[in-house]
Amino acid sequence: MKALVTGGGGFIGAYLVRRLVADGWQVSVVDNLARGRVSRLADVIQDVDWRQADVRDADVIANAARGAEVIFHLAAVNGTENFYNHPELVLDVGLRGALAVMEGGKRAGVPDMVIASSAEVYQTPPVVPTDESVPLMLPDSLNPRYSYGGSKIVSELIAFNYCREHYRKVQAFRPHNVYGPDMGWKHVLPQFIMRAKELVEKHKTGPVPFPIQGDGSETRAFCYVDDIVDGILAMQARGAHRNVYHIGNSEMVSIAHLVQQVGSVFGRQFEIVRSALAQGGTPVRCPDIGKMAALGYAPKVALAEGVRRTADWYVVNPQATDNALL
Repeated sequence: MKALVTGGGGFIGAYLVRRLVADGWQVSVVDNLARGRVSRLADVIQDVDWRQADVRDADVIANAARGAEVIFHLAAVNGTENFYNHPELVLDVGLRGALAVMEGGKRAGVPDMVIASSAEVYQTPPVVPTDESVPLMLPDSLNPRYSYGGSKIVSELIAFNYCREHYRKVQAFRPHNVYGPDMGWKHVLPQFIMRAKELVEKHKTGPVPFPIQGDGSETRAFCYVDDIVDGILAMQARGAHRNVYHIGNSEMVSIAHLVQQVGSVFGRQFEIVRSALAQGGTPVRCPDIGKMAALGYAPKVALAEGVRRTADWYVVNPQATDNALL
């Protein structure tokens, strides 16, 4: 079968592209490299139809999607720093990109559509663990942080309603705190890893002071990227039309525990130095993945192993950059 992956040079997108190629799919990729890197696909680039182009161009999407069975729409401007510093672009790519992908797929006659949403659509959820029926929330339209969550809410509306008559199957997945090697630099785990490397070199003996936002009690449910890709493909193959699925891990982890996991990779004890939580930050988030479990999904990579793999990559690639505009 053939698939089109938008944002295939991005973090999750590249892992998905490599997995699809390994599974025997024909794969087209659309990415303008504002956030992605061709190097992420170095081992499969000769096996894919690579198109460096803007996802907001419906003609590009229509041409790339000809003959495809499914479009995996992952293109977005991610990264918390970008939510605060580039909200206009976050919204523009999120909204106009979703419209262009839906329109382009319709023109090309693609039967199935899978879109990446986000846990950010809940902000601070009223129920934890959070299932897919919890209402979506935009607490403050004045806060640029919500540019990303807002764009994902609208993207879901576009997917499920704007083109509801034109696709055999439309699905959205909401990934929760995905991590892994080469995930970029504007996310909590790579920032912790590089901060740890610097501080360990500075503090040769004794506990290492480690500054964080918040007091460390904030919780997340981290999920290794290979497990996320397993979930996407399970959903696409066995999930239902016009449905939303949480893909992630149901194990809640405090930020303080994550810091100590990073410290264990370096063989040192870290002492957390607390500070104010960023405005709009969420104190607790954990998905209910029962809906995905019913499809046979179960994450396999334990946090300690995933953090070790991720830290090993970043320590070896300290000078790597996104080669990106953002």
